[in-house]
Amino acid sequence: MNVDQFPDRTIEINKEQYLYFGGTAYLGLPTNNPFQELVIQNIRKWGTTYGSSRNANIKLTAYENGEAFLARHIQAESAVTVSSGMLAGKLVTEQLTKTTDCFFHFSDLHTAIKTPNSLPIFLNNQIHPRLTDSKAEKITILTDGVPSYQTKAVDLSVLKEIPSHKEVTLVIDESHSFGILGKNGCGIYSQINLPIKHKIMVSSLGKAFGLNGGVIASDTSFIDQIKNTDTFISAAGMNPAFVQTLADASDIYRVQHQKLMENLHYLDTKLIKSEHIKFDKTYPLIYIEMERITDILRANKIIIANFRYQKNSRDINRIVITANHTKDDLDQVIEILNQSKSV
Repeated sequence: MNVDQFPDRTIEINKEQYLYFGGTAYLGLPTNNPFQELVIQNIRKWGTTYGSSRNANIKLTAYENGEAFLARHIQAESAVTVSSGMLAGKLVTEQLTKTTDCFFHFSDLHTAIKTPNSLPIFLNNQIHPRLTDSKAEKITILTDGVPSYQTKAVDLSVLKEIPSHKEVTLVIDESHSFGILGKNGCGIYSQINLPIKHKIMVSSLGKAFGLNGGVIASDTSFIDQIKNTDTFISAAGMNPAFVQTLADASDIYRVQHQKLMENLHYLDTKLIKSEHIKFDKTYPLIYIEMERITDILRANKIIIANFRYQKNSRDINRIVITANHTKDDLDQVIEILNQSKSV
């Protein structure tokens, strides 16, 4: 269905108003007036785009300001922005291919960090035997921060079983956890305390953070490697007005994150849990397995996310909660879910 304006907590379809529980604007920033004003001010200062290489002789302080904010917020030594979360993932895996003997991945991995010939970390419900054999090698493990169809951060405890003669690098795509999980939405990168050599975080900034772009965060040495790759040098950077907005909007991010957490707490107190409704009070998605649920909700003037994420995958029915939803919005969804019959 086509619409003529950005869908926030409401959406207009064929001149009719519906409540909208889709998208990925978890902090409600694309329509947030103070946030928009910051973006507009920075566009007036930094222009609508900057098509030069980041390694050119002219350096824009907007990048320094925004990337310093991201590094502090993520609690990483260093961070660098790029034009998209997809590019962030591809840059990282491309660089790691030069030093990695074997890649492993958790299930339902996002395309941004998929690599050819990667092996599943679990084989027949057990840790892959190559991860525990006697061969000394460098391995890279790829995972999403919150896997598809899940509402909690990925369980990385299996990494404790990998012996010390394996040098482990962990790459975690936090596109759907950065801005949501952790203190003030810092993500889960800083909470990962495992016997691994390196950890690297990549994320889209176009979801919770409301700006087109991507981020890579890790130790300073690895970020310097990324900045010296041919791909990074040859590509234009993220819009500098957007990068500066990251630094300027830190207070707005905190306020909107608190609003989101309050909405999730309210939902948790009212929603009747069942095996057909997957929800956790720390995460703004409800996955639903109920017959004709999208039709039932639409008949009640509610639109949710319904799509096929990847080719040959099953359809996803998910309700997305944002910081902008009101208690009345939530009550309408809760009433329908609590009354609906499961499959």
